[in-house]
Amino acid sequence: MRKEIRFLILLGVMLLALGGMIMTQQKKGQREEVPYLSFIEMAKNGEVKHVVYSDEAMWQAALFDGREILTPNPRTENGKEMLLSLGIEVTERIQPEVATVLFALLFGMMMFGRRGNMSMERFDIVNGDRKVPEVTFRDVIVGKETLEGMRDVAHYLKDGAAYEKMGARPPRGVMLYGPPGTGKTLLARALAGETGKPFFAVSGSDFVEVYVGVGAGRIRSLFKKARKAGGGVIFIDEIDALGKKRDQGNEEREQTLNALLTEMSGFSGKDGVIVLAATNRLDTLDGALLREGRFDRHIEVGLPGREERLQILQVHSRKKPMDPQVSMENWAERTVLFSGAQLESLMNEAAIRAVRGGDALISERHMEQAFLAQTAGEEKKMTANRKEKHMIAVHEAGHALLTHLLLPQSRLTRLTILPSNKGAAGYSLAIHEDRVLYTRQELMHHMAVTLGGRAAEEVMFGKEQVTNGAGSDLKKAEALACEMAEWRMSDEEDGERAKRGLMEEAYAIAKQKIGENRQRLEGLSRALMERETLSGEEILHFVA
Repeated sequence: MRKEIRFLILLGVMLLALGGMIMTQQKKGQREEVPYLSFIEMAKNGEVKHVVYSDEAMWQAALFDGREILTPNPRTENGKEMLLSLGIEVTERIQPEVATVLFALLFGMMMFGRRGNMSMERFDIVNGDRKVPEVTFRDVIVGKETLEGMRDVAHYLKDGAAYEKMGARPPRGVMLYGPPGTGKTLLARALAGETGKPFFAVSGSDFVEVYVGVGAGRIRSLFKKARKAGGGVIFIDEIDALGKKRDQGNEEREQTLNALLTEMSGFSGKDGVIVLAATNRLDTLDGALLREGRFDRHIEVGLPGREERLQILQVHSRKKPMDPQVSMENWAERTVLFSGAQLESLMNEAAIRAVRGGDALISERHMEQAFLAQTAGEEKKMTANRKEKHMIAVHEAGHALLTHLLLPQSRLTRLTILPSNKGAAGYSLAIHEDRVLYTRQELMHHMAVTLGGRAAEEVMFGKEQVTNGAGSDLKKAEALACEMAEWRMSDEEDGERAKRGLMEEAYAIAKQKIGENRQRLEGLSRALMERETLSGEEILHFVA
């Protein structure tokens, strides 16, 4: 109550000050405005008694006959000196404009309000009692290994006494890692729902503040709430925001991370509290977070396999009017490397296309349009001249030809030279194998396919005529070469040399294969020039 009274008093003072300024401005508006040359004439004639010298657009002046006038500020360097030389009294005042003062007053009110409520709200990022989520493991579609790992954690939460009786140290923290959109947040909610525990969800960015100590206070408040609720599941999404490797450059983030480590070390199995966190990359996190007794259990939440993709598509199509001709099995096969979030987006985009077209059912055509928009972007009208069109056709044909020659298990489905709104001048689409392990040769072939567009340009037009169209291809190839260097797939020990050597080797493979199959490349590029888009069957006709 005392804080509210102080705030109201401050507000009243600010409004009075603002009212005074507005009245001053209104009074200015009642004064006569005199052109600057006329003012100078009056000054030379001895009619001006006093001038308020300021940085404002208008000077205020008092005349000997009692009138008050305004005249434009010439903003010259010797203005004050000129007035004094004419025997005029000068008062210097630098007065901010009303808008500037208003901004300052409002800013002050905001800061006062923030500080006034600091003790009550600044640490409270989880408000109220958290309810037990209704979602359980039955509602989550992930790999078997991932689900088994989460079931172990659920068993601890349900029967922590059994662990104590056996003398086993139960897990305190579980790190969920994997690509974005794979369902890490949903898994954490399902754990709480499966075990009947309250769910406390926050983001790592909620703890990152300018003021030192705020984040640490929020950490303590979060754990206090979980204990007060009799236990629960604390989930910290995007823990990278506060848990990256420490560089001695951010005192607030280090204090927050230390508070988290202290809290995790301080609770026992009797608290019934477990902490889950999510990250896309384990290697960026501070080692202290991942050691024994902290987030020592790591569960990978990877991209769904074919069976999981089929289940996800079936879930998201269940309440949609689907054409019976749409095969979810086929789309589960085509959507290799799609996350659960991307699959949901695919079904939603297909539904939008059906509504836009005024159709009653979601058809294969809507699915195809949604798939192309999601993977390659919306196709645009061709605006390139014939020479550029030929170069683009050769480039894209190079990718497609090498896919057929070097990746026989991949199936080409579409090849086009139509540009997309994602910046591509053209693109080729292929369904790749759903695999985890690849040999060095297979990875080299993938890199060669990525560099196939540049290789085709050089073989067809010469080294001096290659274009900038391979910019994104080179970045992808470089990223794969970096990973291969980390996997020790090069004889070179130096990382940069290893990467360069791998890319040169892949490019040599691409050029050799393109040169040996130049006639196929020419035939495919001519067909692209004529039709602009080719289906999978049409591509095979030219490259087989």
